[in-house]
Amino acid sequence: MASNTYFLSDLHLGAKYLKDPRANEMRVVRFLDSIAGDADALYLLGDILDYWYEYKTVVPRGYVRFLGQLARLADAGVRVHWLTGNHDVWLFDYLRDEVGMTVFKTHTVVQEQGRRLFISHGDDVGHQPPMYRFMRTCFYSPVCQCLYAAIHPRWTYAIATGWSQENRTRRDPVKQVQCVERSAQDLIEYSSGVAAAQPDIDAFIYGHLHLARQMSLNEGDQRQVVFLGDWITKCTYAVLNDGKLTLCKYKEPQKSSK
Repeated sequence: MASNTYFLSDLHLGAKYLKDPRANEMRVVRFLDSIAGDADALYLLGDILDYWYEYKTVVPRGYVRFLGQLARLADAGVRVHWLTGNHDVWLFDYLRDEVGMTVFKTHTVVQEQGRRLFISHGDDVGHQPPMYRFMRTCFYSPVCQCLYAAIHPRWTYAIATGWSQENRTRRDPVKQVQCVERSAQDLIEYSSGVAAAQPDIDAFIYGHLHLARQMSLNEGDQRQVVFLGDWITKCTYAVLNDGKLTLCKYKEPQKSSK
């Protein structure tokens, strides 16, 4: 009987900086296939696709095997939820209607297995630089979306994917680690504030930072904070089983030798 709830984020499928984008997609597909028998619900916490923009009657090419696997899970009765991140912010009604998933545009609290879980991509809560907040406001603005959609996709696709590649590859590794740790600490402090105001929340789950970590909210506190990692190098995810939340790493099954 299906009983597990799964959480994963930051797959960045289709990213130009991936050595083999198809291999990354197929790895995710194999993972989703492996949980099909015991998954009751699947939560995708943003940046699942490195770039996505839905026009009124047109959607981007690619991701066929991944989207097909989501459809198979949904058709089998798995509840699929997608919380948009900063790379897949322009997810509108196509997958919602075609696959039958629930789409969240910002952080929310969900209840699974009798536990209340605060979920967020991680870029819409806590401290964010002023420029980032301004950019995020533009991304969600209907006026800006309309203006962006008026530009031919050959230009918008190249701009968006090029920007993503430049942003990912130009980072100084040492400074990036320091930035991630500061951001993680900020999210922990933010979570503590939310927990004080809403003591019935049992756990906080975030993506965005590409950090794979699970910890107690505060010393002696049973509530957990989970950073989901990514599927570029870590292949990590969280699973809620019988009310217990665990951060796990996906390992490919060994191929049998003949």
